[in-house]
Amino acid sequence: MVPTTKKLVISGYYGFRNSGDEAVLKSILTALEEESQRSNVTIEPIVLSIDPAWTTSMYGVRAVHRMKLKEVREALKESDGLISGGGSLLQDATGLKSIPYYLGVIKLAQWLKKPTFIYAQGIGPVNRKIFNPMIKSVFKSCTYVSVRDEQSADYLRRLGLKWNQIHVVPDPVMGLPLPEKASVQNSGENVASDTVDATDAVDGGNSTVVAHDASGVDVDANITLEQQQVHPKASETKHVKLPVIGVSVRFWEADRKELTAIAAGLKKLAARKAVHLRFMPFHLPDDVQASRFIMEMLGDITRKGSEISITEDLTDPQLMLEEVSRCDLMIGMRLHSLIYAASRYVPPVGISYDPKIDQFLLRLESEPAGDTGSLDGDKLAEQVSGLLDQRSQWLKQHEDRITALKQEAREPAKQIITYLGRKG
Repeated sequence: MVPTTKKLVISGYYGFRNSGDEAVLKSILTALEEESQRSNVTIEPIVLSIDPAWTTSMYGVRAVHRMKLKEVREALKESDGLISGGGSLLQDATGLKSIPYYLGVIKLAQWLKKPTFIYAQGIGPVNRKIFNPMIKSVFKSCTYVSVRDEQSADYLRRLGLKWNQIHVVPDPVMGLPLPEKASVQNSGENVASDTVDATDAVDGGNSTVVAHDASGVDVDANITLEQQQVHPKASETKHVKLPVIGVSVRFWEADRKELTAIAAGLKKLAARKAVHLRFMPFHLPDDVQASRFIMEMLGDITRKGSEISITEDLTDPQLMLEEVSRCDLMIGMRLHSLIYAASRYVPPVGISYDPKIDQFLLRLESEPAGDTGSLDGDKLAEQVSGLLDQRSQWLKQHEDRITALKQEAREPAKQIITYLGRKG
């Protein structure tokens, strides 16, 4: 067959430098490229971004401004279709503008007679009934609809979409690979682990910083070869190895009680055993502030042999994935911190502020350590300590399931490439 080139516009929460959403974009781009290599279709992406220049420099793809209607319309006119997703685009919990904006982009593509593809979206919460008929109308006209959890599928079925119109697939980030060595070496981002003491947490990190490798404990015999390759050798660090616990937090409750509970749990854990607490802000700069809020509450945990550090200004999703892969366990409020962890076979401990956290953990046959409204620090410490002690058992129980989810995450890309290939 004669090779063909197809242009696809990709709509999502891109260019805001939120690590989770950038990971979604990178995962979609990677999956499309890999699937196109297996077919006669070459994909030329056009990303709708709040910062087109940054998106182009980060991913090497064309981008146009998502809020400039003329640019969006011209991109759609010259395209062969629109991908909407992934992520939680259609929800009204964070405001009233998201649903009309993303539906509007899809509807514009449909008016232009372009096929529209919903790529592993998480739908909801949709609290305002006025949005239901709008979502139903747009989705019924889509060429392909995939969602990342059963809750989203149930919502669409209640709107009247037929069960065979909806495909439930994993979040795209489950399929995100680690960065190639060359790309890491050439990146301008700082991926070093900066170990800080209690005063660093208080004064914003202006104190003396000591470079430290964030590798975890010795590689377990049950970890796959793929996992072993991301752990540095013992000779590469002069420091005593400690279990590395990744921590991804955000502001949610007005009184910060969830962050206070997390701090209490981490402090109790560090009093029980020496650990390296590695804070990983996914949404800049807010998550840096939330992380330092907890770091200040922890005080000086180094007296009992523990360490504490934070990644800052890290927006490349694959570099963040590599950071997470070095952890022995991940405590996460951000959904994609948990997805990053699971995809690298790192046990995730979720703290729920949204049903999407519960839905993802359910796919791993797990449940959150608690929710932001009632989290118990003592129970969090107990769960984390237990998982650290039984990490090998966790891997044995979950490895096959995670491997299957990683493979299934490519299904939307496969379906889109197949459709475009048939169209010629």
